[in-house]
Amino acid sequence: MLTSSASLSVAPVRGTSLHDEVAARLRAMVFERQLAPGEWIDEKALAQGWQISRTPLREALKVLAAEGLVELVPQRGCRVVELSDDDADQLFPVMALLEGRCAFEATRNASAADRALLRRLHDELERHAAAQDRDGYYRANHEFHTLVQRLARNRWLDRSTGDLRQFLRLMRGRQLKLPGRIDASINEHRVLIDAMLAGDAARAERTMHDHLMAQLAALKAVRALERDAAPHNDPQADPPAGGPSDVG
Repeated sequence: MLTSSASLSVAPVRGTSLHDEVAARLRAMVFERQLAPGEWIDEKALAQGWQISRTPLREALKVLAAEGLVELVPQRGCRVVELSDDDADQLFPVMALLEGRCAFEATRNASAADRALLRRLHDELERHAAAQDRDGYYRANHEFHTLVQRLARNRWLDRSTGDLRQFLRLMRGRQLKLPGRIDASINEHRVLIDAMLAGDAARAERTMHDHLMAQLAALKAVRALERDAAPHNDPQADPPAGGPSDVG
């Protein structure tokens, strides 16, 4: 005899699971570079510090591995993904296309209230640029780009852009370390906000695309300076004393 789903006794779902909470915390640590690219994750230390067992931590690491934020290395442990120069060369042109399209659709769809919010966030960028506050500028810039993505009101574009944007966040605004980059970036944003407020979707798309490509050029310049200043850490360095992970 078939039973309808309406007649089944199902316990209500409340809140989020522990491993989801742990995953959110780990994700934030990665994006804030509290766990740096290439760094081995010390499961034992994190489990002790958060007063949890290693089971939800390992489940959370599986989630981040599926998202591409960490890498599970058999018999060695888990480390934060570090994007290579080739990764950046391939990622930024794709993001330039996607974010350019976001700017195009957001410009066409924005209401007066949306434009006022864009203006407010741009003014915040201006304040951080004037103060040469790199961290504040990075955060405001991320918020601005995220808003443009949302205002496009295209769920497929939003999904594609959002999935890839997290990999840009792994770099956490490294391109802003280049001398003069904040000044160049705010000038690019001035052209972008002017196009968006004027309702010129085609110009907004071109400007956003070029803005992303300028970020790539700045990032490559920063990496060249870093290579000249010091050698890279050995990516085969031993994992932390917490021992290898079993999540692989």
